[in-house]
Order: sequence, then structure tokens, then C-alpha cells
Amino acid sequence: MPEEQNTAAIDQLCVNTIRMLSADAVQKANSGHPGLPMGAAPMAYALWTRFLRFNPANPAWPGRDRFVLSAGHGSMLLYSLLHLSGYDLSMEEIKQFRQWGSATPGHPEYGETPGVETTTGPLGQGFGNAVGMALAEARLAAEFNRPGHEIVDHYTYVLAGDGDMMEGVQAEAASLAGHLGLHKLVVLYDDNKITIEGHTPLTFSEDVKARYEAYGWYVQQVEDGTDVEAIEAAIDRARQQVEGPSLIAVRTQIGYGSPNKQDTSSAHGEPLGEEELRLTKENLGWPLEPTFWVPAEVGERFAAVAEKGARWEQEWLGKLQAYGEAEPELAAEWQRRMNAELPPDWTGALPTFAPSDGKLATRAASGKILNALAEALPELMGGSADLAPSNKTVISSSGDFGRGAYDQRNLRFGIREHAMGSMMNGMALHGGLIPYGATFLVFADYMRPAVRLAALMGLRVIYVYTHDSIVVGEDGPTHQPVEQIASLRLIPNMTVIRPADANEVSEAWRVAIERREGPVALVLTRQGLPILDRVEQGFAKAEMLRRGGYVLADVPAGADPELILIASGSEVPLVLEAWGRLVADGIACRVVNLASWELFEEQDEEYRLGVLPPSVGARLAVEAGTTFGWARYVGSGGDVLGIDRFGASAPGSVNLEKFGFCADEVEKRARALL
Repeated sequence: MPEEQNTAAIDQLCVNTIRMLSADAVQKANSGHPGLPMGAAPMAYALWTRFLRFNPANPAWPGRDRFVLSAGHGSMLLYSLLHLSGYDLSMEEIKQFRQWGSATPGHPEYGETPGVETTTGPLGQGFGNAVGMALAEARLAAEFNRPGHEIVDHYTYVLAGDGDMMEGVQAEAASLAGHLGLHKLVVLYDDNKITIEGHTPLTFSEDVKARYEAYGWYVQQVEDGTDVEAIEAAIDRARQQVEGPSLIAVRTQIGYGSPNKQDTSSAHGEPLGEEELRLTKENLGWPLEPTFWVPAEVGERFAAVAEKGARWEQEWLGKLQAYGEAEPELAAEWQRRMNAELPPDWTGALPTFAPSDGKLATRAASGKILNALAEALPELMGGSADLAPSNKTVISSSGDFGRGAYDQRNLRFGIREHAMGSMMNGMALHGGLIPYGATFLVFADYMRPAVRLAALMGLRVIYVYTHDSIVVGEDGPTHQPVEQIASLRLIPNMTVIRPADANEVSEAWRVAIERREGPVALVLTRQGLPILDRVEQGFAKAEMLRRGGYVLADVPAGADPELILIASGSEVPLVLEAWGRLVADGIACRVVNLASWELFEEQDEEYRLGVLPPSVGARLAVEAGTTFGWARYVGSGGDVLGIDRFGASAPGSVNLEKFGFCADEVEKRARALL
């Protein structure tokens, strides 16, 4: 009994250490969210010390469990745990919470802090990421594990709050996770019933547990969020489930221990204040000085956890070695995939197209290329938000990923664009896969928060956005993207590529596969486009697309252009037609294919000025979208043929005519510039 009492006392000491480290850091920064760390500390402590498999000496250990703090505003909870557990996160960094250049930013950021698995803060996103991580684990386990050699066998844990439970992306992702039966996903729901505006009954009266049961989740309730043993038992039961994911609703008290702010909205997103912090410490029996105190017993408890983690990794490495001896080819493939390396000859799978093939929609070309790449790149996995027949994103050699078929590669996301984007981020973060996801370009808006976070984290994910202009036609302006291309280009670290023909689509896919610094959006047509005859016509090779912008057709050698026509995607053939007329009339005209602004801006200044010489002020850009942003390339003396209004419901060819996308209009505007 004395030993049990001592253990319980140390447990309580550890929990209060997490609480007070968090509260001290928020107070020092005079900014942050102390309430969640103070209320959720017991459940986080139970998970981290009794279940979570990790090694702080190697945060990237592939065999680790993943922990996602979806309620990212409670970041000090995670930073406290990382510091105490022995990650490379010093006390000085804890004291620099939310300060310039620190490793403890206001919300967790992937790549900035050792042990942070994903960037969270926008509520619901971490939840969706975790579903993607669990999906990746299931896929890789089915692909690589063999009897007696289970090298992929880990859990994904989430700590989510009331705010997460209100966000639509959470509902989308939870619905799909239940449908797929991702049983190694465990969500701890910090049910404190407080948001910024007050108590949740203001806006939120649904039965969350019943909703999750309807999704096919195993649901439990822990009534006392301070009961570490009850939380431990619930997590243990969740881990035994094999039919579906688990939700553990833990009733907590936000700002636990604060005499005046516990269970109030003021504890959510503001420091306790010096006086209230003093009262809280007195209430919890915590010394007022020193601040940022870690008792020796707490350090010893967490040191033991770190030692256990090191042993776990060593045991896993032993399994990996035995696996390599039993399955050398699979082991080599596993190593390649987890190192994010590409097969040496994968580009040989990229198909080429001939002008004699006739017109081909770039979405159709993409489908052919995707299937060719799928044979060379088993890590390529994805699908569409219920538009696969239109997006051309089905891998024909594979079946559908799902219960009993986790070895398959086609993901049916359903009409869940936002969850698709968030899950793709989780798949990329997990490692071993290159995820792609597709929808109509106009519906990129439905997944924008996840796209932004992919760019922020620098993830290798691929978006296939088809039906890229007013040529969508009769479906009308609700389905005709006008502003979407420009808005995607606005996202830092995002690469947008709008190829002009099938061969450029091959090059675009090559860029997307090779690019590791951020997401790539392939913007593709519904309508057929001619395959440019680059040999007979003397046009530049399609591989020049990799430079983003290039001179496709030019004036005779030695001459200087007096006019430059610039276009992307489906407008390139249109501009080439006008170019032919202008050249025939003796006008020194150049055509620049500006398929990707981002790739073009990465080129050196000499190259960019060679493509768009400053001496040529007569420039016309043509793109079936908003004119916003094109001024940077046409200058004050140029012109843009675009669309600065919404589209119309009419046949695509009629829309092109009515909006002026014809060679006559291009020629007319070009001549006006001269």
C-alpha cells in the first residue's frame, strides 16, 4: 500500500508539474492558452507515460506511435511533455514560449520543435491529419508485414477538444475513419464544455458520443478527468479494439486548480495573471518560487520513460534486422520508402504523346500518366472526392482501400474534400507514401485550410484539380473556376502548374513527384487540347515546363521580339494561332508558356530576363481566369485577356466565344499594344 500511495503521489506531482510549467510559460509570455494544459494534464500524462511508444533521442523513429495535439492552442501541454520526456527542448526554450525564433511557437509547428508530428491550431485539422496517419499505418502494415515480422505496428493518438468536435473537417474525417475501420486510431476528447465565448451549450448541444457510435467508433466515457487510473484503463480497452477507431470522452475542467478561472472561458485563451497564478499554486500545494520548477522525482519518472523508449526502439531495430534477413527485398523497399527516395529509373515510366494522337484533355492525359507511374512508384496512393471518373484518378491495377483490403491503393474519400486534404497531409507526415487527391478546381475552396497547412509544413502532396475554366459549360458559374488559380498562387510555398498539352502533363507529374519542399497543384482541362507538334513546328521541348516559363515559339534567330504573348494551359494553343497570324504579317512576336509562376520565379534572373526581356513592353497575357496578378508579367504597358466576373451556364464553346477567348480577340489586343 505505501508503494502504491507513493506512486500515486508522484503521478500527482507529475501532473501538477505539467500544469504549472504550462501556466508559468503562458504567464511569462503574457500570451497563450493555459486552460487546456491544466485540465488535460492527467490524460496526457497517462498516455505519455504508460502507452505512447517514442524515443526522445530519435524523434523520427519509424516504429513510434504518433501523438497529435489537435487542440493546438494548448501547445504548452505538448511542450511540457516534450521537455520532461527528454526531447531536445530545453527549459530555456520553454521560457521563450511564443517569442521570436524560439522552438516553442504559439501553436505547434512541424519542423520547428522536435517531437511535434504536425502543425495544429486551426481546429479539426490535427484530427484529419491523424486519420491520414492511421490510414498510412494500415496501408504500410498490409504491404510490408509478414507473419512473425510485423515491423509496422503502431498507434495514432489524438487529443481533441470541444472546438475540434464542432469543426466540419472533424466530422468528415471521423465518418471516413469509422467506415474504413482504422482501429489503431485513439482519440482522447477533452470534454471541458468551454469555448472562447462561454459554455458550449451556447452553440453545441449534440450527443457527441452517440454521433461517434453512429460513425462506427468504439466509445467510452471517463467522468473524472483527474483519475489517471480510469483514463489508463480506458486507453487500454481502446487498444484492444480491432473493428474500428476509439473515442474516449474525458470530462475535464478547464484551468483546473485556478480558484477563480477554473471552468470559465477566461481560462481558455489568456494568462491567469500574477495574482491568480499565485492563488492557483497555493491551491495545488505548489511552491511560488522558483517558477518553472521540476521536482527531482518528476525528472526521475520521465527519465525512466525515456529509457523505456530507447529500449523500445532497440527492440524494433532487432525486429527490422530479422525482417531484413527473412525478406531482404521487402526490407530494402521499406528503407527506400521511409527515406523518401525514388527508384533510380522511375522517370522511364513517364509516357510521351504524339500530335497524331489527336486532341486529349489534360485530365485524360494525367490519368494515363498516373497509371504508368503507379507501376513504378508503389508509394503513390490516393483518390478523389467522389469524382474519380471525371478526375481520371483511379489506379486501374489496384482495388479500393478499405476493411479487409488495406493493401490496395485507391482511396474513395467520398464527398469530403476538406477531410481529403487534411488526411493527405497526415499520410505525407507519416512517411512511406506519396499521397494525391483530386476534385474539380472550383472545389479546391472546400479544402483550402488543409492546402494552406500542407504548404506551411512543406509537405509532398499532389492535388489533381480538373475542369479548370469556363469551358465546364452548362453546369454554370457555380462549377466554373475563375478566381481559384490566382488564389492558389497566393499561397506561399505552393506550386501551381497549368500544363498546355499531354506532354507537359508528364513533365508536371515529374515535378510533382520530385518536389519535396511543398505541395503541387496540377490544374487540368476537361476539354481536349491538341498535342503540340514541337518537332515540325520548331517549338521548345515539353521538358522546359520544369522551368515554369519558357519561350515556346519565337522570332527568327538573331532578331529581337517587339511583342510577347504569354499564356498557360488551354490558352496556349489559342495564343499560338494568333502568333501564326502576327508572324505572317511580319510582326516579331514571341510566345511564352508560363505554366507555373512559382517554378519560373525559382530560375535565376538572367534566365527570367531572357524569357521576358524588359525592353519589350508590349505584352499580352491570356488565361481563362481572373486577371489578378498578371500585372507582374505584363507590366504597366501590357494587357491581360482574362475573366473578372463569374462565368455563365452555356456550352463551353459558347462561353469561350462570349468571353473573347478566340484568336481574333488575341490578335486584336496584341495589335493594339503595338
